[in-house]
Amino acid sequence: MAILPFNTLDKLDPKGKRILLRADLNVPMQDGKISDMTRIERIVPTIRELADKGGRVIVLSHFDRPKGKVVPGLSLEPMAEALATALGKPVSFMHDCIGPQAETAARSLKDGEVLLLENTRFYPGEEANAPDLAAELARLGDVYVNDAFSAAHRAHASTAGVAEHLPAYAGRLMEAELSALDAALENPEHPVGAIVGGAKVSTKLALLENMLERVDVLVVGGAMANTFLAAKGLSVGKSLKEEEMLDTARQIIAKAKEKNCDLVLPVDVVLSEDFMAGAPTLVAPVTEIPDGWMALDVGPETVALLKAKLAGLKTLVWNGPLGVFELPPFDEGTNAVAQEAARLTKAGSLKTIAGGGDTVSALRHAGVLHDMTYVSTAGGAFLEWLEGKVLPGLTALSSTLERTIPI
Repeated sequence: MAILPFNTLDKLDPKGKRILLRADLNVPMQDGKISDMTRIERIVPTIRELADKGGRVIVLSHFDRPKGKVVPGLSLEPMAEALATALGKPVSFMHDCIGPQAETAARSLKDGEVLLLENTRFYPGEEANAPDLAAELARLGDVYVNDAFSAAHRAHASTAGVAEHLPAYAGRLMEAELSALDAALENPEHPVGAIVGGAKVSTKLALLENMLERVDVLVVGGAMANTFLAAKGLSVGKSLKEEEMLDTARQIIAKAKEKNCDLVLPVDVVLSEDFMAGAPTLVAPVTEIPDGWMALDVGPETVALLKAKLAGLKTLVWNGPLGVFELPPFDEGTNAVAQEAARLTKAGSLKTIAGGGDTVSALRHAGVLHDMTYVSTAGGAFLEWLEGKVLPGLTALSSTLERTIPI
């Protein structure tokens, strides 16, 4: 989808105003403790900017899937302490996100103070985008700021509905995401390439079809490449493939040719008879995969081919690993290509925009997570945008352009 116009914080003077800020604090937890602070750390610049300029920041977020019921174990209360640590200033917490107590807490805030409200999904109206819940949330603030691109694909009360009631702005994280996406596919520097990996063609079909319309080079990796190889009549041994998607794969191959898009598949693979760490491996051309063996990574010739393709690109979009990177030695292909993309990016010859849960993990594993132009932690929203879908949270921001509170 095209990037719609939206208001940024540059157009807002937050001093003395109650800023209703939609963040994404849906962080991974292990044994009651936050195991990855990335999403909290990424929201800090927006909160700090608003608070430092005298805004009274009221943070909204969902956490997990309580299905419209109060589930004590899914409370956002632990996030208040983590957020305070990241901000370096106190964050108060309210055990509700609407109602008299929440309104009193919001109205009692002083300039520069930060308040975190309870899990919005404790109310069934959140995921239903109920107008009454959206209106109650809106009563808490003077201005709405959405800094949760990762939830922008959901038409929920706190991501879309509340923007109908208040002047709405994109936070700095949202702005950065949208700028990166614009540079990736809307107004990219050509040639543009995409690496699309993953297990199944069926889960990435919309993405592949949209990429064919937008990129000059499309690399298909991961187990989904086996389906394409099988569609070309090659034997892939006992490698994972989708028999029911063979015709679809052939159609994609034909469409790529029609669009003059360079569709790149593995030319050799790393094989094993057993899906386990330390199992014996074999490298073979894709034309010579033995029965009883499965492809678990791209081979060295494919890595060399992909490095050569990267050298000819100006922009790269990456979603999905090239192999089973979680299980050495089948991480070597993804690692090598990721490290080459990082080298070219740091050299200034390539702009690399990556995203998706497995992609973030794979880039972290390869040691290059912070060397790309931009890495989105938005997961589903990033994928749906790459598929060309409309994101309700972005539409809501754009539709409120006229309702601004100027500097």
